[in-house]
Amino acid sequence: MRTERLRLGLLALTQLIVALDYNIVYVALPDIGQALGFTAQSVQWVVSAYAVGLGGLLLFGGRAVDRLGPRRLFTTGLALYGVASLVGGLASTAGLLVAARAVQGVGGALLTPATLALIYRGFAEGPARNRALGAWGLAGSAGLAAGSLLGGVLTNYLGWQWVFFVNVPLALLCVLAAQRLLPADPSRTPGGFDVPGALLATASSALLVLGLAAGPESGWVSLRGAGALGLGVVLLAVLLAVEARTRDPLIPLRLVRGRNLATTMIVIAIFQATLGGGYYVLTSYLQPVLGYSSLEAGLTFLPLTLVCMVAAVKFAPPLLNRWGIRTTLAVSTIGTGVGIAAMVLGATPGGGFWTLLPGSVVWGFFGGVAFVTLFASAGAGVVAHQQGVASGVASTAKEVGGALGLAVFVAIITGSSNLLRGLHVAGWTAAAITVAGGLIALALNPSRSLTKAEEPINLEGVSK
Repeated sequence: MRTERLRLGLLALTQLIVALDYNIVYVALPDIGQALGFTAQSVQWVVSAYAVGLGGLLLFGGRAVDRLGPRRLFTTGLALYGVASLVGGLASTAGLLVAARAVQGVGGALLTPATLALIYRGFAEGPARNRALGAWGLAGSAGLAAGSLLGGVLTNYLGWQWVFFVNVPLALLCVLAAQRLLPADPSRTPGGFDVPGALLATASSALLVLGLAAGPESGWVSLRGAGALGLGVVLLAVLLAVEARTRDPLIPLRLVRGRNLATTMIVIAIFQATLGGGYYVLTSYLQPVLGYSSLEAGLTFLPLTLVCMVAAVKFAPPLLNRWGIRTTLAVSTIGTGVGIAAMVLGATPGGGFWTLLPGSVVWGFFGGVAFVTLFASAGAGVVAHQQGVASGVASTAKEVGGALGLAVFVAIITGSSNLLRGLHVAGWTAAAITVAGGLIALALNPSRSLTKAEEPINLEGVSK
């Protein structure tokens, strides 16, 4: 039992690292831009390069986990993550930092599906697996919420480099622990590896994210913008045609065409798009508009952070048990949109921490519930030997959605002659799209509700 708890703690910590790294750089962006010579438009590449590496290889990573073994991919991903974080903190040029962030994304693309596969293979179906999945979702929710706070503290006291250096000891600790806590990989599963599918999936996903990220800086009709998007769409179509004719495809089309996973992918993309956009809007309001320091900006995220973590631990499990996945996801996603709208209302010229507090509480509560529910939905009804590819597909949708959201909101903000007006337009847009995502969640199969015979998900023992 002790080993099982330590194993779960290790898997939750790695998910925390990946989620933390998505938001930890936001409040450090002004300092990074000034130190390395980024422009107002190009500084988004510190975020987007990570999304390109992660989104481009998630499909490959998911299938590689099923084929090569989760522990092997887990340690490889962590090693890449740690080395790239060290290089990022030592970077003296914008190009080197962007390259390091892309390699970090590659590490995350191997680590994310490996972690989920280890949960499904290491914990028996039923209460043990439910608790493990809940802890995994909780760690991701806490990481996303805490990233901005930790980024502010590190940037203010130690410098922007430490938002990268902090990953190095964490990654090393997890690699060493993995050798003792994780079971050896089973024999490789039979069947070949779909090399054409892997190449097409990687190229199409990376080009889509690249085009979305490059649009605000290079222009949507440029080669890096529309050119990359157009080529990405073409390669995606080719990928689907190839996979339909492959005996052992990288992406089982019957799996992704299913109503539940397809709907979950759409809602995940929307949630991540408006999450990243909302964080970017809030950070831009607190620092350039109000003149907050990185520490003050990070502390402003504290209520959202704490409420999000409490909601994930105390409220998401009973709501899932009572309402099921469909209703819980719809209500929590709509509530997240309401929270974003409340924060926009509080973003006034004379506003600050107290005017943002009501929106922080609402956004944190519903966002914490939604994050746990999204990943419960992504894995529901999927057999264990396809969990790697299922998590890869869902995570790819999340990263493409995040890149799309950031590109759209950066374009809205930088295209406005008045910064505060542009932030308001972007914020209202994020709120409306999030509410729409909640309505889309109603398309999920209602049979995915938990029955009375099933044991409730209980995270209290995990969280202590």
